Amino acid sequence: MSVEKTQPEVKLRRVLSLGDLIVYGIVLIQPVAALPLFGHANNISRGHAVTTIMIAMCAMICTAVSYGRMASRYPAAGSAYTYVGRALDSRLGFIAGWCMFMDYLLVPVLCVIYSSVASRHLLPFIPQAAWLVFFAGGFTLLNLNGIKFASRANWVLMIVMSAVVFWFMAAAIRYILQIFGPSGLLTIKPFYNSASFSWSAIGSGTALAALTYIGFDGLTTLSEEVKNPRRNVLLAAVFTCLITGIWSGAQVYLAQASWPDWASITSGATTEAARTTALDTAILAIAGRVGGAALDAALALVLLVGSIGSGSTGQMGAARLLFGMGRDGVLPRGFFARLDRKHAGPSRNILFVGALALTGAVVLNYEDAAKLLNFGAFLAFIGVNLACLREYFWRGPKTVRNFLVSFLLPATGAVICLVIWTSLPLKTLLVGGAWMAAGIGYLAFRTSGFRKPVPLLDFSDKE
Repeated sequence: MSVEKTQPEVKLRRVLSLGDLIVYGIVLIQPVAALPLFGHANNISRGHAVTTIMIAMCAMICTAVSYGRMASRYPAAGSAYTYVGRALDSRLGFIAGWCMFMDYLLVPVLCVIYSSVASRHLLPFIPQAAWLVFFAGGFTLLNLNGIKFASRANWVLMIVMSAVVFWFMAAAIRYILQIFGPSGLLTIKPFYNSASFSWSAIGSGTALAALTYIGFDGLTTLSEEVKNPRRNVLLAAVFTCLITGIWSGAQVYLAQASWPDWASITSGATTEAARTTALDTAILAIAGRVGGAALDAALALVLLVGSIGSGSTGQMGAARLLFGMGRDGVLPRGFFARLDRKHAGPSRNILFVGALALTGAVVLNYEDAAKLLNFGAFLAFIGVNLACLREYFWRGPKTVRNFLVSFLLPATGAVICLVIWTSLPLKTLLVGGAWMAAGIGYLAFRTSGFRKPVPLLDFSDKE
């Protein structure tokens, strides 16, 4: 009698240290995340962009603690959809996932817009519309041909980005000392300027500046490969947000100190389109002021390359998410669950996301797209904080320590995230609300009025 030999089960190895995970989180966010937002955030907050980044950091650190604790409870899940669905209610989890789905689709839109802005800054004689078509089509062609950006390329890109940012910061410090003296370098005006301070402006600016931190939660997907995940995932999420906040705050502080008259950035704009362009490229104008044409071009190129990398991988991520939802029957299988024979990739979904990215880039500007992305992200953050509160406080021991750690932190995170979310403009709330209402309607249809099991939204990275 022959005995079949069973292959040993292959498991993920826990090889990642706390430092590895922090670097991974920073790579996800990117060292220049705050710079494309600077002009709009500074304008909306009336010259207090650095304050908005610091307030957003407080919300993100509380939320990072909740993500880390939920990742230790559900180490194979790694998404707000699963955390909310498991700890609160499967229907609420579906809505959180539906809002995340919108964010996946918006990332390529945002990157097409900013890639076009940066390219037009470098080559202004080519029309904006041509750049939009070029990048939407370029991302689509790259992904149709199965091209992937290697992790080593991301590391090189991070090093180059950091080098250019250090150049910008050094040039800004030299410029400030030359023009304004030491008092210009050590000023509280970027944090608080009594002549223009407004809590409503701070709230609206924070709702946009919070985009700086979007993506930190991606490190929770590595929970199964981290040494001591219960400790290190939480610490990595917190340190990633803290480092990003301090690093981004320093960049924005120097930018504001270099050009303290925030309203004059758009003073030469005679049309709304020119004003939007001036805000889109405000950080490049400051780079040109403090470091000349060379720094202006270098920073524009770095922002362009970073946006291309994010846009291409974002489009593939959205296409794969659509494929997973089609495969699981959440979306029509006949269209979304098809793979092409040549590259074994979801080519129809790639084309669909490419067309959506081009349409979105034509209809929306950078600020509108960023705020709409924050609509879904902050709903998910609120949900994760509430899920952590219920999982660890209401179901845990009622002690003073547990009150401080399991109630106060997630409740603070949920409240700050709710304030930021409600500070989004009415237009964003209406568009995002329409998307959420469509998700609720779809869920009601699929579950026969919420009587059947909730369909699965799979946000994992499996094939």
